[in-house]
Amino acid sequence: MLTIALLLSTLFLAYNNGANDNFKGVATLYGCGALSYRSAITIATLATFLGSLCAIFFAQSLVSSFSGKGLVPDEVAGTVYFLIAVGIGAGATVLTATRLGFPISTTHSLVGGLLGAGIIAAGREVNFFNLGSTFLIPLLVSPFIAFALSLIIYWLFNKARISLGLTKESCICIGERKQFVPVRSLAGAASQQVLPSTAARGHQITIADSSECVEMYTDRVWGIALQKILDTCHVFSAAAVSFARGLNDTPKIAGLLVAAEMLDIRLSMVMIALVMAVGGLLSARRVATTMSKKISEINHGQGFSANLVTSFLVIIASKFGVPVSTTHVSVGAIFGIGVLGKNQDTRVIRSIILSWLITLPVAALVSAIAYVLIS
Repeated sequence: MLTIALLLSTLFLAYNNGANDNFKGVATLYGCGALSYRSAITIATLATFLGSLCAIFFAQSLVSSFSGKGLVPDEVAGTVYFLIAVGIGAGATVLTATRLGFPISTTHSLVGGLLGAGIIAAGREVNFFNLGSTFLIPLLVSPFIAFALSLIIYWLFNKARISLGLTKESCICIGERKQFVPVRSLAGAASQQVLPSTAARGHQITIADSSECVEMYTDRVWGIALQKILDTCHVFSAAAVSFARGLNDTPKIAGLLVAAEMLDIRLSMVMIALVMAVGGLLSARRVATTMSKKISEINHGQGFSANLVTSFLVIIASKFGVPVSTTHVSVGAIFGIGVLGKNQDTRVIRSIILSWLITLPVAALVSAIAYVLIS
């Protein structure tokens, strides 16, 4: 009975992880209008699942970190009661945040779950030094690194574009099918903007505010439209973030099953990957809206830059067993881009940061209560 409860609590966490985290990799694609919600979540699901499978071979060092070993005594870390409480505490915290539309960190929730159940189970034997050095420092530092790198990367890309003479124009959409047509001037109201005389032939145009325009790159590189190259790179960078997320999160959750020696590590990761995929497909829309539409307005180039930074940092962290949060890194990168473009929503960022601050204590409290009730 206890082993079934452990399995269910772990899968409960995996489902809610998928619901809260799966869309984060493709948030910039949806946010800038490159893909519909359904297309974006499909790419995210496939890339995350592939990352989860690759975690079997490349990210097993994260499994032991999230089994509780080193944080609590070994005789506590391997007990089913302790592991069930951790799964319940982390899963309930992520579920609540998902329902409210807050993109929080499953990593942070797991750390809180380990701490809360660990204090009840082991008391003073909890290794608080290891808590800080192994978990809290990477979680605190990673979003600031992502913030800084995204600023630098996008600035470099923009400088390179200008030096190469590559231009972008603001475009409006006309016709029954989406067809973006460059306008001559960005100054003043939309009624002062003039379409090329041949562009509007046969179409009726509705004049809107100039904020309705989108930026498009109109030059060609090696005979290929620059916008098409950028769109393709943007999609692949988003898939890379989703891949990195699967690589980073799957072994953390699998640690609960492996610590109890309940299932083989490969079978555990495959099972968790499948449940994460279902959670993302069914329950990701609220967090998707926050990540894509509320943090910052974003274009293709900015989205590509943010994704490049996020995937790089998370893959490197997964390789070396550093427990960073894909959420923290991704939000930090997107916010950095928003600051550079001066179109970030600081109020939303404050709300997200507040949710991050309360994630660990809430997960700790729930897991502590769960341990008391089931032990």
